[in-house]
Amino acid sequence: MVDVSAESYYQENEQPEHPSLDEPMGTRTLIGLVLTIALGLFFTAYSIYLDVSKTGTTVQSLLPFLLLGVALFIALGFEFVNGFHDTANAVATVIYTRSLKPQIAVVWSGFFNFLGVLFSSGAVAFGIVSLLPVELILQVGSEAGFAMVFAMLIAAIIWNLGTWWFGLPASSSHTLIGSIIGVGIANALMRGRDGTSGVDWGKATEVGYALLFSPIVGFVCSALLLLLMRFLIRKPELYSEPKGNNKPPLWIRGLLILTCTGVSFAHGSNDGQKGMGLIMLILIGTVPTAYALNRTLPESHIAAFTEASDAAAAVVKTKGSGYAIIGDPRPAVTLYLTQHEINEGTFPSLAVLIQQISHQVSTYGTIADIPAADAGNTRNDMYLASEALRILAKDKAAELTMADRAALAAYKKELDSATKFIPPWVKIAVAIALGLGTMVGWKRIVVTVGEKIGKTHLTYGQGAAAELVAMGTIFAADNYGLPVSTTHVLSSGVAGTMAANGSGVQLGTLRNIALAWVLTLPCAMALSAFLFYCFRQIF
Repeated sequence: MVDVSAESYYQENEQPEHPSLDEPMGTRTLIGLVLTIALGLFFTAYSIYLDVSKTGTTVQSLLPFLLLGVALFIALGFEFVNGFHDTANAVATVIYTRSLKPQIAVVWSGFFNFLGVLFSSGAVAFGIVSLLPVELILQVGSEAGFAMVFAMLIAAIIWNLGTWWFGLPASSSHTLIGSIIGVGIANALMRGRDGTSGVDWGKATEVGYALLFSPIVGFVCSALLLLLMRFLIRKPELYSEPKGNNKPPLWIRGLLILTCTGVSFAHGSNDGQKGMGLIMLILIGTVPTAYALNRTLPESHIAAFTEASDAAAAVVKTKGSGYAIIGDPRPAVTLYLTQHEINEGTFPSLAVLIQQISHQVSTYGTIADIPAADAGNTRNDMYLASEALRILAKDKAAELTMADRAALAAYKKELDSATKFIPPWVKIAVAIALGLGTMVGWKRIVVTVGEKIGKTHLTYGQGAAAELVAMGTIFAADNYGLPVSTTHVLSSGVAGTMAANGSGVQLGTLRNIALAWVLTLPCAMALSAFLFYCFRQIF
């Protein structure tokens, strides 16, 4: 048996020094940041101008574009804050193991956050949007819609800045979801309904489980991985603290940089999408002529859309046989989305809505040829049908066969391709905001993760184990379209490695992190509900 303890490896008494985190930002770096921000804003404005120009729409008023500018500034501000609040977790291990200098680490992490956003799927973005009240999504361009967006984003920014100020690794994902639920409850109460009816609790529960179990996964899996590493990799230097201020052996350094890179990329691909979904809502509300529908779909898409539409309509018609619909089908479908209860009007109304959507699309030949004036209404119909099918697929009362589910899923996929899309420039703008945020304000959270969770200095093996588990967990959640917290997974992973190593944990820090975890949801809900009420009075 090989002794892999730090004591046997280092006979010297030289203790690791605290890394220097106070090196000021150089003039060139500062100028580079300012130029990047300016170029990013210009690129965003120019991209919107091009997209609107392609629709042939004549600008009648500058007011929508002023509102759009303010809303986009707040949304990108949320991603900027998210960058320095959450991504500090990715660089803490490479900084405290001397694998990279702090200033190099944050630039490296920021770059891979940027790439993570660019290559993200978009599934998380629209999973977040699905939590919002249906009536507000359908009226996102109204006063209530703007109140919703402003309340959510400002509440999330305020709470993130507050926890960052106290150096607490709280979750930006947790905060945003709390803000969304708060707006939903406030909206329902202001409409004279039960507050619980303002939220899709099925989707909220699904997201809640991901947020609840991710820190448990981080703690347990990181502890087990460290123990497995100690059994399989008999290299004493891997389980040692940094010697003085020296860099680790090259192979260990490469492993730690690799895991930091993976966590940064995974964070960008997951967290960056939350801002994307909200930005798309803002664009749909202010400039529906350009962003309500995906006008880049090819003409060949119509044949597949029509075929899927006919198959889905046949399934729904069969389920609704014997019932008649009178008038507009939309209220009955909306009622199903809010109450999740099938009645005699659900299936026949949905069948008529599917047929009307098919007629709207086939009349013009392609999505791109739908007139700008009709794009918003067509998009709302498609969104209603898609969300109804999503809930119907999980509704046991629907009594759908496997063939029925396949037909409805194929049609939903066609609908989503027309409405759930993210223009490349939106990804680039969010990537810039998140990447730049990574390079600013990271020190507070880094110190907490690196010094205040365990009672001893972080070893190379502990850093690698915590980062590997965080990277894997976030990638897995990304594939399933679930938002998870980089903060919770990584900080709990560090705590797990400390416990497995027998190093001990600082209970005071863990208590504060747990307190922030418990308080984030109710505080974000209360803050966003209050702001939504205030903005509704103002607007």
